Amino acid sequence: MEIRRLGNLKTALGECPLWHGAHLWLMDCRQGLILALDSDTGEVTARHEAPPPLGSFAFNGDGFDCIVLSLKEEIAALNLRTGRLRSLARIEASSPHLRLNDGISLPDGSFVVGTMHVFRAADEPPLGGLYRLDTRLQLHKLDEGLGVANGPCVNPANGRLHVADSAARVIYSYAFAADGTLADKQVFVRTEVLDSGPDGCAFDTEGGLWTALVRTGALARFDGQGRLTHKIELPLAHPSALCFGGPQMGDLFVTSISDSGRLSASGPLDGAVLKLTGLGFRGFARPVCRMPL
Repeated sequence: MEIRRLGNLKTALGECPLWHGAHLWLMDCRQGLILALDSDTGEVTARHEAPPPLGSFAFNGDGFDCIVLSLKEEIAALNLRTGRLRSLARIEASSPHLRLNDGISLPDGSFVVGTMHVFRAADEPPLGGLYRLDTRLQLHKLDEGLGVANGPCVNPANGRLHVADSAARVIYSYAFAADGTLADKQVFVRTEVLDSGPDGCAFDTEGGLWTALVRTGALARFDGQGRLTHKIELPLAHPSALCFGGPQMGDLFVTSISDSGRLSASGPLDGAVLKLTGLGFRGFARPVCRMPL
């Protein structure tokens, strides 16, 4: 296995890596940037702006014209050709310390996204929760009580939706019904023993779930029963998210943090994008949204 820096990009809050159209896409959430990188050289091949803080994004349709993205308290569509931003839905909760965070497109074309509510009192329940914007542009609240929702992803083996709560240091799994509702919430794994909350997540083709251990500079892989099978130490302090990509979907790309507003580090690779090759695992290309935009 080889770990190397991809290009010279340094993000404040690198997040939401996404393989689309033979390029690696990602966000710098604090800077309001959506970027595409050449997956071999790391050269920035596309650069788009949206009002920060950003949370996550997904492409709408198979092309490159439009993305669905989460802003502070609303989900919007951004036309990448024209720069036009269109609001699609707004969550019911609002607070200076609440914002939409990580999200993903689902096989049915919808978009699922969770919130983060930080700087809460010890006995203060988190606002927001987990939401789904369906293909009719209707917003549904799926769950609540998540302090920092991260890494939503679908297990290819059983179709269950997995969502991390970084604040609680746990990854939950849910049964995902055909109508988009959730049931049978279970604890998939607790990461307290690894001294970190789980951040971004992705499944490999063998049903293993990979997550970024944001506080300990490492990645972890768990099998379908939630047992730790691999732990990879990284040359940076705060990995934030990951995705599989490359021609055979066998490369793993990792984003990181130099200054998120809560976490910061000043090492030479903090804020960089890493590329891991020779892992021996492959992943999946994510589906795209199918919104009538």
